Amino acid sequence: MARKKVALDFEQSLADLQSLVERLENGELSLEDSLTAFEQGIRLTRDCQGALAQAEQKVQILLERDGELAQEPFEAEQPE
Repeated sequence: MARKKVALDFEQSLADLQSLVERLENGELSLEDSLTAFEQGIRLTRDCQGALAQAEQKVQILLERDGELAQEPFEAEQPE
């Protein structure tokens, strides 16, 4: 259940960040609202970076074999 919560938190943070960027790019916010949105964007960016770093660590642990890291290429499934 914790994995789903982390994934949902990441997805929600990313969606919120995209929404903030769109609002900032529209240029319709006041300076104060823009600064508040920017601060929130920084927090969301850090949250997303932390979640990605944690996922990367998990992948490295899963790939570790015999005390050494075995690098393997990632092959995404091709849609049919």
